[in-house]
Amino acid sequence: MKKLLFVLLGGAVFMTSCVDNPEGKKAETTESVTPTQATGGAGLTVDTAASSIAWLGNKVTGKHNGTVRLSGGTLQVAEGKLTGGKFTINMTSLVNLDITDTAYKAKLEGHLKSPDFFDVAKYPEATFEITSVTDSANNKVKIAGNLTLKGISKNITFDADVIESTPASFKAKADFNINRHDWNITYPGQKDDAISQEINLKVDLQAKG
Repeated sequence: MKKLLFVLLGGAVFMTSCVDNPEGKKAETTESVTPTQATGGAGLTVDTAASSIAWLGNKVTGKHNGTVRLSGGTLQVAEGKLTGGKFTINMTSLVNLDITDTAYKAKLEGHLKSPDFFDVAKYPEATFEITSVTDSANNKVKIAGNLTLKGISKNITFDADVIESTPASFKAKADFNINRHDWNITYPGQKDDAISQEINLKVDLQAKG
């Protein structure tokens, strides 16, 4: 009987801890760094209506996805290349898109905005400030920048696809994961329904002169 109980308890622990992270390449994460001031080139205004950030998180029994909106920002483009910039994310705009039940949707969104997760009442904005941009092949770049979330700044590096880059406009997309624990978002989920440590972010960034 004791052996059976041990097996059952062990299985329960395994179920609460075994949850796959969303598909996506994890961004390299380090301590925040001092941004290098971009010089020259065009200063473009982030198009908040055209730009978006889609999020996805897994749990043992499924997954949830949604969006959060940008509230402003500027990018620097010199000789057709991104050289710097900073944008602001409106964390109060966080919504879920996969739940159709109105009450359940509101409950999840309220929980995500609570101190268990993003604590938007205390931290209504997040920011991302570019610290370096490295060219790669086939219109790809490697972007590094300080992501400040819940008052904590970490430098993340990820790949991005440049769709358009001119003195009058810039468009790029990126798809990467971050580990929420790096920003002290450590809520584990329910005992029988643990949630993934990593969050997938799909960024569609557009700016114009």
